[in-house]
Amino acid sequence: MMKKKIFALLLALAMLLGLAACGGGNNAPSGGNSGSAGGSTSSGSSGAELTFTTGSDQGTYYSFGSVLAGQISDRTSAAVTAIVGKGSKANIEAMDVGDAQLGFVQSDVMAYAYDGTNLFAEDGKVDSFSTVAALYMEQVQIITLDPSIKTVADLAGKSVSVGESGSGVFFNAVDVLGAYDLTLDDITPTYQSFGDSAEALQDGKIDAAFIVAGAPTTAVVSLATNRDVYVVELDDEHIEKLIAASPYYSKNVIPAAAYGLEQDATTVAVGAVIIARDDVGDDAVYDVVSGIFDSIDTLGHDKKSELNLDFAASVTAVPYHPGAAKYFGEKGFDVPSK
Repeated sequence: MMKKKIFALLLALAMLLGLAACGGGNNAPSGGNSGSAGGSTSSGSSGAELTFTTGSDQGTYYSFGSVLAGQISDRTSAAVTAIVGKGSKANIEAMDVGDAQLGFVQSDVMAYAYDGTNLFAEDGKVDSFSTVAALYMEQVQIITLDPSIKTVADLAGKSVSVGESGSGVFFNAVDVLGAYDLTLDDITPTYQSFGDSAEALQDGKIDAAFIVAGAPTTAVVSLATNRDVYVVELDDEHIEKLIAASPYYSKNVIPAAAYGLEQDATTVAVGAVIIARDDVGDDAVYDVVSGIFDSIDTLGHDKKSELNLDFAASVTAVPYHPGAAKYFGEKGFDVPSK
């Protein structure tokens, strides 16, 4: 009997030692921030729980962000929850105070934050975040139901929504108006979200609205279901003037099919980028990037057609998170990282 007990004790001890070997120091986190948000274990198995702040529920940030969150959660061990946000500046501020770990931002606004310029000039720079990936271009869409408004110059004297106060859209509107030698004093500005702007257009309360988002944008699609929607185009001369003053813009086209337009509409665009807090674990961010780009075809959103690794790895204004840099390095892209 005593020999059996000794044997059982030795067997139990051997099993415990075996389990310790499987989960011990030889498999330590690879570059992760143990104990931080999204603390790491190994690539593709972070076990992180991440809040992803996006945009209004009538915009592309939220609709696409929700799809991305679902896919990352389904295909990796990171659990990502997309929440409604108030735009790029608010998303950066929410992340800075720890209310979210991931955020959607415009490429120009994240540069403002990182450098402490423009809408971050007064409160100071915010540099507690890193780039995860650039996803697609966000067009500056000037939407109207009035076919007589054909150019930006025609906005003079009109009631125009220029986005929520302090938003990236607001500064885009100021930039575009400035390229045509207009200021806010030359229009009657209102400060509204995408959804509120669409409702105001529908009700005849405003004449036009600036909406900066990937087309087709939910709010505009809804408006176009029962009204003829027009996009105010920018001409090459003024696009060149705008880019010379603000090089983060690029010429872009809104396809006619987006809103049932008679023809494609020429405008400018900025990039839509996912960023992460610096203290999110490397493996968690690796999971985010791999969850998106290893399975682009299964994303249930039209924006998937615009995703590619070349563009994803093209950001230079803000360094990449080490977890993202690891993923892109494995794909042959050398990106600047923290």
